[in-house]
Amino acid sequence: MPNLDYTVGWICAISTEYVAAQAFLDEEHEIPEYVSTNDNNIYTLGMMGKHKVVIAVLPKGEYGIAAAASVARDMLHSFPNIRIGLMVGIGGGAPSQRHDIRLGDIVVSAPRDGTSGLFQYDFGKTIQDQTFQTTGHLDKPPSLLRAAVNDIEAQYERKGHKLEETIAGILRKWPKLRKKYKRPDLNSDRLYQSHITHPSDDERSCAAICKDNPSKLILRSDRNDDEDNPAIHYGLIASANQLMKDALIRDMLAAEKDVLCFEMEAAGLMNHFPCLVIRGICDYSDSHKNKEWQGYAAMTAAAYAKDLLSRIPSNKVEAEKKIGELISGVLGSLSKTEADVKTIRSNLEKKEDIEILNWLTDIDYGPQQTDYINRRQVGTGQWLLDSVEFQEWMRNDKQTLFCPGIPGAGKTILASIVVDYLSSNLYDTNVGIAYIYCNVRQKDTQKVNHLVASLIKQLAEGQSSLSGNIKDLYNRHKPKHTQPSLDELSSVLRSVAGTYSRAFIVVDALDECQTSNGCRKRFLSEIFHLQSEYRVNIFATSRTIPEVTEIFKNSTSLEIRARDEDIQKYIEGRILGEGLELLEKLHDEIKWVIIRVVDGMQVLCAITVPVEYSIG
Repeated sequence: MPNLDYTVGWICAISTEYVAAQAFLDEEHEIPEYVSTNDNNIYTLGMMGKHKVVIAVLPKGEYGIAAAASVARDMLHSFPNIRIGLMVGIGGGAPSQRHDIRLGDIVVSAPRDGTSGLFQYDFGKTIQDQTFQTTGHLDKPPSLLRAAVNDIEAQYERKGHKLEETIAGILRKWPKLRKKYKRPDLNSDRLYQSHITHPSDDERSCAAICKDNPSKLILRSDRNDDEDNPAIHYGLIASANQLMKDALIRDMLAAEKDVLCFEMEAAGLMNHFPCLVIRGICDYSDSHKNKEWQGYAAMTAAAYAKDLLSRIPSNKVEAEKKIGELISGVLGSLSKTEADVKTIRSNLEKKEDIEILNWLTDIDYGPQQTDYINRRQVGTGQWLLDSVEFQEWMRNDKQTLFCPGIPGAGKTILASIVVDYLSSNLYDTNVGIAYIYCNVRQKDTQKVNHLVASLIKQLAEGQSSLSGNIKDLYNRHKPKHTQPSLDELSSVLRSVAGTYSRAFIVVDALDECQTSNGCRKRFLSEIFHLQSEYRVNIFATSRTIPEVTEIFKNSTSLEIRARDEDIQKYIEGRILGEGLELLEKLHDEIKWVIIRVVDGMQVLCAITVPVEYSIG
């Protein structure tokens, strides 16, 4: 039979429910003609009364909201003509003085007091008075189903139901089901007082452990002939991703929300598969879990569902809007809202990330980098970028390039050129860049912890989201007004660096890094240790002092001197930039005199040029 002929979708959570649903089919059809490529569901097809029904069950071992949503979504892909949906199976009851709910009874999701009859709550979210946080009242089932529920409720109130007779007929038809699916002995229907719990480590039955001690039980009189048995209750069903097995919490939600039943799947359906939820009660949502009633509870729910369908004309179902079309409009209108929410959330997260990183360290070398690179005369420093040593440093992993130089040789400007080159040429977001400018006048910011924290901050700023290790560090120390230790910072630095395929660290003026408490030595030890574990390249400059050159004795070294071509470009730029009208002969003479005088010291050149202007 073509897939488009099927108009009723029926979803079960476990195999017990699936068997019960199959048993109530009046006619079973062959397997589907086709299913969508990504549809992993297994279907049973058939007739219930005049309706063509598709039945599916969640994969074995999978439970909860997400699994149910996946089954519903795939069903609609393969059977796009489905008009109404049913979620039929077992659930945990919430008996109270208002609702005499017993095992085997049926709870039907029904709108009440403006709610849809189904709400989703979160075990993990509480508010101050310890009540549960509702995470959403879900959409009402289609009006055709709600009208049928009203009709059947009125019929049952006036005439009573014949669900017991219907179940008995099914068990005669399928005798192998009797043992598991018949009604258990009523004496096994025990409702324990809320404070009585079944030992979690004892798998023996309640009959053996908790027993029938009247002091532990809530005693209830037997139902008489005038009462429906099983009874049908209409109202609110609570859905979550976690099994409810705490009587105290059950009672609290029953009192606050008038909840009748707890289950784990329906909330996953309502945005993908608007449906009526029908639950047979197999336990009391407490620690006294009991599989003895599951079979019969599944049968009562299925019997009610079939009776409900029998009261809906097939042409009425065909006149309903396809569920796929119904939800596509809703989802379309939600998409912009979701996008707006994501933007807001992203902005809030960025704000929080900035706060955390600024707590880590308020040191910012960005303004210094901008200042130094702006001092560069265009074209200067190219000799360094073109050098074999630098190209090898760029090309290979775990390389260190040490560039010593005399005072005033232009080491800091060259370091800024390297940082600018890295930032301008390495577009890969998997490559991290961090830099530090040591300054003898800023000793307070150059303790080893501050330097390591700055590396963490810069590497973290290059990532799309903040590392969980950094957030953990913040949450551990911020409330206590404490600061992380060097060991903690080192650990976080390694975790952040490890997220990059490569990382480059530039450190300028190591000779100006303070030496008290072994700061410089410990800092270099940290970055060399980092390099030993990850693909980290280090570029460092320093005056030529034994304490530093000894540390880099095994590294590639390239001396920094102010090259004649750089000095020439600097002088030409400054003289021409000032618009001085000098004779060509005098211009060249001044230039070559300055080059000879400064002898590799860029700073001296910078001092001398203004003097020459005044002479001019």
